[in-house]
Amino acid sequence: MDPLTHFLDGPRAARAFALSVHMSAPWGIAVRDNAALTVLAVTKGQARVDGMLLEEGDVALVRGPEPYEVTDAAGSVPTLEIGPGQRCTTVEKHDVRDELRHGIRRWGNAKDGETSLLVGTYERPDQAGGIVARALPRLAIVRQEDADSTLVELLARELAHDDPAAQVVVDRLLDVLVVSTIRGWFDSPESSTGPTWLTCDDPIVTKALEQLHAAPEMPWTVGSLADHVNTSRASLAARFRSTVGEPPMSYLTRWRMTLAGDLLHAPGTRTISQIAHTVGYTNAYSFSTAFRRHLGLTPTEYRHHHPALSDGDGTR
Repeated sequence: MDPLTHFLDGPRAARAFALSVHMSAPWGIAVRDNAALTVLAVTKGQARVDGMLLEEGDVALVRGPEPYEVTDAAGSVPTLEIGPGQRCTTVEKHDVRDELRHGIRRWGNAKDGETSLLVGTYERPDQAGGIVARALPRLAIVRQEDADSTLVELLARELAHDDPAAQVVVDRLLDVLVVSTIRGWFDSPESSTGPTWLTCDDPIVTKALEQLHAAPEMPWTVGSLADHVNTSRASLAARFRSTVGEPPMSYLTRWRMTLAGDLLHAPGTRTISQIAHTVGYTNAYSFSTAFRRHLGLTPTEYRHHHPALSDGDGTR
């Protein structure tokens, strides 16, 4: 399995917050929902995300949890605010959920404004995939000519109805749209500053990455990894550093921390010790020490340092 396939295997929406937004100028929204990842597709008109223009047909991915603004024009001042749990208020904190709701998954200051957006939000890091959240830029835009309009149309159609199992269909369409958008972004000139390991074409390094991704719990050394890919230790170390930008064991540690972050936020009752063994540490102490060194928080602190999952029904 190539590195990009591992990367794209992350998004797993579960009762995702998704809706169709219809706005009439002037308008501005300050988004402070702490979400891990948001996909925005412009289906009519245009909008700006932190000043970057999105036109009809464009799709953007916004990596959280930092706040951002979506407005009708450059310099527009937000009058609405989206907070944790997708709670909508004015900037003065007046609740306007009912005032701006026009159906179960339709929202905005107009029933049919000159701008329409599709919005899908992955609220927790484990839903978006920690690899996605860390490797994407703050804002990744795929222009209309490279975006998958068919997926956008399918999602728009599903959001327009409240059919049985609609939420399940919305979740899966959202996952596919995110994956398609990521692929489109990596094919664009803007991705040239992205992580080189995702498009690695060195067959030896690709095989090494596959080994590390598939079995992070193994007690890897550069020597044992070299044996698995049938090359010398020195050759692997040089080629890995040249292609990926860091030594194999440094990369392995980062990969383990990424997986651990996802597991810490995933539903369930895995203990710190169980997670430690899953990602290749013999005990919770050594895992906690490595985790804090890389992320600045203990695993327990990290586990509790995210917003609560909301009900995701699109009616808030």
